[in-house]
Amino acid sequence: MRAGEAAAAAGVTIKALRYYEDCGLLSPGRTTNGYRDYTAQDVRLAEEIRSLGALGLTPKETGPFLACLRAGHDTGDHCVESLAAYQQKIDALDLLVARLTHSREQLIRRRDAAARRGFPSSTDPAKESHEMLPTADPLPAGLPTPVDDGAAAHLPGRTLPALSFDGTDGSHVRLDAVSDGRWVLFLYPLTGDPAADIPEGWNEIPGARGCSQEACNFRDNLDALRAEGIDRVLALSSDRADYQQALVDRLHLPYPMLSDPRLTLADELKLPTFEANGQTLYRRLTLVLRGTTIEHVFYPVFPPDTHAEEVAQWFRDHRDVEPNR
Repeated sequence: MRAGEAAAAAGVTIKALRYYEDCGLLSPGRTTNGYRDYTAQDVRLAEEIRSLGALGLTPKETGPFLACLRAGHDTGDHCVESLAAYQQKIDALDLLVARLTHSREQLIRRRDAAARRGFPSSTDPAKESHEMLPTADPLPAGLPTPVDDGAAAHLPGRTLPALSFDGTDGSHVRLDAVSDGRWVLFLYPLTGDPAADIPEGWNEIPGARGCSQEACNFRDNLDALRAEGIDRVLALSSDRADYQQALVDRLHLPYPMLSDPRLTLADELKLPTFEANGQTLYRRLTLVLRGTTIEHVFYPVFPPDTHAEEVAQWFRDHRDVEPNR
């Protein structure tokens, strides 16, 4: 079968199939005219990679399970090597949990010690509460500045498609029914894992670094945006929902994040993306919307850690502007 059929049957994207092949996990045949020819076994292997990925295994960690399926077993974990791979992943998770638990205990002790020392008096309780919110690490100096390549120039005036996504707040968000008024949707490439190193070469990709910092900046400027009549702020990326939920919990984000792993919104609106470490990711951009109409686009976004302030200022400068003027 062709790549599109195989991807649909396995519940993955065509790009994922290509990545699995690049990793040496799939070896589809070729038709006489040179097209890839996927078999039912290729589909089964891709399904196994996807299902194990949902449990946190990387594609390269699925090798023993795929070998077990190729040996003719009904399940990928029918072999001793698969059980060993399970245990290896469990051990790694145990180590991560131990590290995070230790960090959590240290933070609790330091927080409680600071609370016992007391805080300076303040006439603004809201400001005092705001200053106690967790923050992301400062961005490193010297990050490359992205340039406007024109990839978002077609977006102003476009209408949002009727796509639905599950939000981290438990809501089911349909983009064409978010609000009749003005609202903001900011797109970002990747949620960082605080317990892991950033992807190799990430700082060298213009506009890639700064997702947590941007998320915090929108959190901290949410009141300013609401003061300008903004109904809602939403965030969207191709990240897994559990990664997004961890970010919301860690940074106390007061707005929902939406997961679009298949980049369906990118396909509908022809949004700019980039490739990194075998993944296709959204380029950072922000849509200002009036109902379902894209009123303004911020692209490229830089620096991300002050971007929400830039958006709030834009609203202050365009309070009485009618759409598309």
